[in-house]
Amino acid sequence: MNAGRVTVVGEVLVDLLWRAGERELKAVPGGSPANVAVGLHRLDRPVTLITAWGDDVPGALVREHLDGIGVEVRRAPAGSERTMVALAYLDAHGGARYDFLADWDPRRIEVPADTAVLHTGSLAVVLEPGASRVLELCREQRAAGATVVADLNVRPAVQPDRDAYRAACARLAAAADVLKASDEDLGWLYPGLSARDAARELLALGPELVVVTLGPEGALALTADDEVHAQAPSISVVDTIGAGDTFQAALLDAIAGHGAVPRQPALLTEVLTRCALAAAINCTRTGANPPTTAELAAAVGDNVR
Repeated sequence: MNAGRVTVVGEVLVDLLWRAGERELKAVPGGSPANVAVGLHRLDRPVTLITAWGDDVPGALVREHLDGIGVEVRRAPAGSERTMVALAYLDAHGGARYDFLADWDPRRIEVPADTAVLHTGSLAVVLEPGASRVLELCREQRAAGATVVADLNVRPAVQPDRDAYRAACARLAAAADVLKASDEDLGWLYPGLSARDAARELLALGPELVVVTLGPEGALALTADDEVHAQAPSISVVDTIGAGDTFQAALLDAIAGHGAVPRQPALLTEVLTRCALAAAINCTRTGANPPTTAELAAAVGDNVR
């Protein structure tokens, strides 16, 4: 694989993890884009994270975290002085439900000149005023020849108006080459439609590829001509935090490594299988903790034997 750089644009935040039956919360720095950047770094992919945070108590935790993960971080100048905080309620099975204290107001977003793939999504594409700036960046980068990849990562807590959220996702789909969503994302955005039919709705808006994660059922990928499905391995889940971000990191790594959007069914199946395996490894650990290249390669070898 080549060394194409992935630039990740989006929020960084502090998750306050509250497990069912417990009284104490645990503060864990992260956020979907930051988790994706960490996942890419652990897969030895050149990656730059462009984000913003405040000079407050959560921001100090974020800064310490980002300083220690080895990812190149560019802090965008921002209009807000507050760091985003998420309250993550964890059920007995490790599933998470979120509430947010949210601000996203980057004033200027400057990406590295060698960016081959631009990734964004999550809160950064629905929270204004930052969302409009990110959308414009996607259009500019796509016009300049970069591959634009987005993960919807729907969070109704930050935008409960379903029509407004769906409209924001449609604008993003029109500006992206690859769009990823979970079956839960699509179930909320398009009630009454199957995940496959909802993905077809998004595919018609312009991306070359739409990928849908299906939890323990694996993942589905759709292009204008083909549809493929990959199984997920059977595991014992500790929690699901960061699973989608880990899947996305592996997907971005594959796109950057191949230098193009994977479209052939055999290649798509191989890519999806590796992504699902990476997400499964993350789910066997606490919090967002994606695998390294060596861990994923070993798991791929075990999975094919």
